[in-house]
Amino acid sequence: MASALPLSHDNKQMSKAAKLIRITYIVLLALALVAPMLGLYPVFVMKLLCFAIFACAFNLLLGFTGLLSFGHAAFFGSAAYVTGWIIKSQGWTPELGILAGVVASGLIGLVVGMVAIRRQGIYFAMITLAIAQMVYFVCLQAPFTGGEDGLQGVPRGALFGLLSLESDTAMYYVVVAVFVACFLGIARIVRSPFGQVLKMIRENEPRAISLGYNVDRYKLLAFVLSAALAGLAGSLKTLVMGFATLSDAHWSMSGEVILMTLLGGVGTFFGPVFGAGIVIALQNLLADKVGSWVSVIIGVIFVICVLAFRKGVVGELQAYMERRRRAAAAPDA
Repeated sequence: MASALPLSHDNKQMSKAAKLIRITYIVLLALALVAPMLGLYPVFVMKLLCFAIFACAFNLLLGFTGLLSFGHAAFFGSAAYVTGWIIKSQGWTPELGILAGVVASGLIGLVVGMVAIRRQGIYFAMITLAIAQMVYFVCLQAPFTGGEDGLQGVPRGALFGLLSLESDTAMYYVVVAVFVACFLGIARIVRSPFGQVLKMIRENEPRAISLGYNVDRYKLLAFVLSAALAGLAGSLKTLVMGFATLSDAHWSMSGEVILMTLLGGVGTFFGPVFGAGIVIALQNLLADKVGSWVSVIIGVIFVICVLAFRKGVVGELQAYMERRRRAAAAPDA
């Protein structure tokens, strides 16, 4: 009976924390829905949400599987180019263009994953970087990509031939809907039995092997899922901005998504979204004022974050709440 008391109190504290997180998500969703009415520039918020999807896709691989990829820009950029070319040159509808971009990035992810997952650590990261540079070279030299000029003037078209996306407001709510679906989908994947196996691989891969799991198959599936979601982000970005450029496939884009994920918190659900918001907001606010120095400022912020918030901003906040919960349960124990 004595041991049941702290357990009950602990469960109560956990339910309060879960309720608080749920309320926070509802408030943020409500703010996103009314953002155009509050005077926020829709294109800026859409760009932020596209990169938030990109960061969440990367976090699925790094935060929940433990695989550090330096080549995720290949999936983001390839999908951006495929979607732009399909819509502009072939006259496809936007949903088919996005689907084509996602399929292309998923297939590239399958090829890269089959080569890379047999290695670990820095060797895995270097293989992904090398193959990403090959994809970048293809984007530079291929006749349909526009070379250094990129693909310009990609029309948004009409969704399913019914809803025109030329209006920023209509496009905004489509992007919000896709982002919410991706966020909930990733949360469902992580909390599923498949996601629990991924966490076990991240924490102790030899133990997962000893329990009979085909580790390579799980890592490959996680890699392909992450690549496809990164491609979805790239396709949406092309549709929102109306262009795809070489910077989408450049290795620096891989560095940016790593920065977003680490800044917000690796292995957290909302951390990559927060990190993407900070990076994109700083780039938009400071680009006109300090020019190329914006990269230096973001780098300084990243160094401070690593020194002061080892788990990222959201990760440290969750750790603080967990310490408070345990401290509140200690007297009863």
